[in-house]
Amino acid sequence: MLRVLSRTFRPLRHALAAAALSLLAGPALADLQLYMFDRPGCPYCLQWEREVGPAYPNTAEGQAAPLVHLDIRAPLPPDLTVASQPQFTPTFVLAKDGQEVSRIVGYPGEAFFWGLLEQMIAEAAEEGATE
Repeated sequence: MLRVLSRTFRPLRHALAAAALSLLAGPALADLQLYMFDRPGCPYCLQWEREVGPAYPNTAEGQAAPLVHLDIRAPLPPDLTVASQPQFTPTFVLAKDGQEVSRIVGYPGEAFFWGLLEQMIAEAAEEGATE
């Protein structure tokens, strides 16, 4: 039942998130990226790909922080600095100007993922607005 309600209200939630992000956004979110550290065969990565992946680029969050997939075993891109090397998959690192600002370790399910990501992006926008 909860999953049905979550899916029923998802468009409304995304519309509200888009409105909130647009108010906070501007140049503060201009250089955000969401890095997803994964590995082949990771069941939680596959679950994220099924539940979130197809919609992500079309959401307010996906517009604010485009997704970049990285293999957890590969070297970090030279333009990305993280607080610590991710150890578990999936790990989602939100970076601004190539510098990690926050992360989600693991995939807690669709509803929790969206809520956590919205909060991370809002906090990154607030930090950018005060700089």
